[in-house]
Amino acid sequence: MNRGRFLFPKWSNHAATVVALLVLGGGTSAGAALSYYGTQKHLEVGYQPTQPVDYSHKLHAGELGMDCRYCHSTVERSAFAAVPPTQTCMNCHARVKTDSVKLLPVRESWANDTPIKWVRVHNLPDYVYFDHSAHLAAGVGCSTCHGRVDQMPKVTQTQPLTMGWCLECHRDPGPNLRKPDEITKMDWVASTEQAANHEGKAANGRKVAPPTHCSGCHR
Repeated sequence: MNRGRFLFPKWSNHAATVVALLVLGGGTSAGAALSYYGTQKHLEVGYQPTQPVDYSHKLHAGELGMDCRYCHSTVERSAFAAVPPTQTCMNCHARVKTDSVKLLPVRESWANDTPIKWVRVHNLPDYVYFDHSAHLAAGVGCSTCHGRVDQMPKVTQTQPLTMGWCLECHRDPGPNLRKPDEITKMDWVASTEQAANHEGKAANGRKVAPPTHCSGCHR
């Protein structure tokens, strides 16, 4: 009599396969999570994640001259710059390149009413408070922190965004302050007068005095 079948039920023949799949699957997920959240990879200069849609800022912001605020519509009135919903993409692409294979995820997102899962590039730690609207109101432009995105087929982090880097500007904001109509000008370069603006005055003459104490950014 085969006593083994009483000790090891029939389903146990597949146990090793199930365990292996769980280990491999869990290991892959854990590895991906560790790579993003357990390291500084997503906080370093040169970070360039692959996006679900091959969107080129070089084409849209550069060659077509689209204003940053068309897609990032809340940047002047909110702490967050807002990732554009699919509706924003479809405003043009309902008529432009409607058969493009690259835009298939956009069309599917629109048809299924599901958001596109964009990967955040500039991602400050949760313990850092940053307000886009306050910086733009003071005269700090997009390219100061994000670089020449109008030349990037694939967005890449160009600045360290460290505490020291931020404090360097907070202690002497003058050279980085622009006129309101130059906020989204990608090729902006500080004039001699602006570069010597050590009083930190905005275009309207208002004194800009960003905080340098801990609670200014760690609230």
